[in-house]
Amino acid sequence: MEQLGGENTGMPTSIRKVVVASFIGTTIEWYDYFIYGTAAALVFGQLFFPSFSPLAGTLASFATFAVGFVARPFGGVIFGHYGDKIGRKAMLVTTLLIMGVATFLVGILPTYDSIGVLAPILLVVLRLIQGIGLGGEWGGAVLMAVEHSPEDKRGLNGSWPQMGVPAGLVLGTGAFAAVSYISGDAFNTWGWRVPFLLSILLIGVGLFIRLSIYESPAFSKVRESGTEARMPIVDVFRTYPKNVALGVGSRIGIDAAFYVLAVYALTHISANLGLPRSTGLIAVSIAALIEIFTIPAFASLSDRVGRKPVLIAGAAFLGLWTFPFFGLLNTGSTFLIILSLVVGLAVAHAAVYAVQGAFYAELFGTRVRYSGASISYQIAGIFGGALAPIIATALFPVGGTTLIAAYVAALCALSVLCYALAQETFRKDIYEEEPEERQLVAEQRG
Repeated sequence: MEQLGGENTGMPTSIRKVVVASFIGTTIEWYDYFIYGTAAALVFGQLFFPSFSPLAGTLASFATFAVGFVARPFGGVIFGHYGDKIGRKAMLVTTLLIMGVATFLVGILPTYDSIGVLAPILLVVLRLIQGIGLGGEWGGAVLMAVEHSPEDKRGLNGSWPQMGVPAGLVLGTGAFAAVSYISGDAFNTWGWRVPFLLSILLIGVGLFIRLSIYESPAFSKVRESGTEARMPIVDVFRTYPKNVALGVGSRIGIDAAFYVLAVYALTHISANLGLPRSTGLIAVSIAALIEIFTIPAFASLSDRVGRKPVLIAGAAFLGLWTFPFFGLLNTGSTFLIILSLVVGLAVAHAAVYAVQGAFYAELFGTRVRYSGASISYQIAGIFGGALAPIIATALFPVGGTTLIAAYVAALCALSVLCYALAQETFRKDIYEEEPEERQLVAEQRG
């Protein structure tokens, strides 16, 4: 494999080692994040909001899930700032530790029956910490992969952190599918805690791997020239306001669709269709497992034909698929439920998500790339993924699944529009200093 980059030490890091480190670390962080979403869909309403009605309890538990999305932009700002000033690697190690500790503490958190209202309060606090950690992690993982890559492989290598999302989903839903077979009150008493407690072992693996890689060559070049941004978050809005806006708008529909498919669908299958919890969990796990392999295929395609054609086609298909998706779901057939999720996640969502790592990295110059990619991506999460399960739950009694599908399709149409307005970036030289940044550096040096 080609050797690229390294820190001031001159010690090289192979691209294979970098992408594996990005993939494994991101898988672990998303495992932590998804087991919370799965628990919110299945048990948190009963355990932390027992005085609420079933619908209100589900809404309240999804609200704690949404809190993590609200915290993610703050993580993007904090770790983006230091990632652009200090380096990518240090932030990756820090965010992995933050996520791991918060997730483990959820696993030992007493429920409402034990400590009353303090239980949901602590749950929200830990969810905030999770959100801050994940908000800073994604940008660093993507940049390490993209900035170590040759130009014609940025899409493919940038998709490895993206593969960590379905991989984390497979691990998370798989863990819950396994413990869901625990009968009686045991699942609500201790069974749901097992996936959270297991995260501490995964964190050790992730840290070992991430500590073995070196800083990205693009950031090392900036650091050696002494042109690091003084205030990266301010500079990114000064130099790339349009790209930030397009980055936020393009992500909203994709994020909303994903969380309707991967999280709300679990509630719909068990609560509205009356099927066993394991049906939805197994279906999502199968779809996510297949998506691990379709993501690099779509990413590699974007290296040949460009980012925009793949992004636009994928976002359009994702929005349209939500209508037959719910139609297949509502049949109650296990086979058709699996089919609906495989097409939705492993084809429609994968086509867009595969390309987003490289796309966001290429939207910004090296000096503010961590901040720009992180803040654009994470702000979109508030309006997309954070609200989607809540809105879907509220829309179902009003207009059923057709109204939910229309809501997702409208947001995906916004994504299509933003991708159409964005510049094609797949042949961009990410090492070259942008004219806007050159002028800003000159002004700051006075």
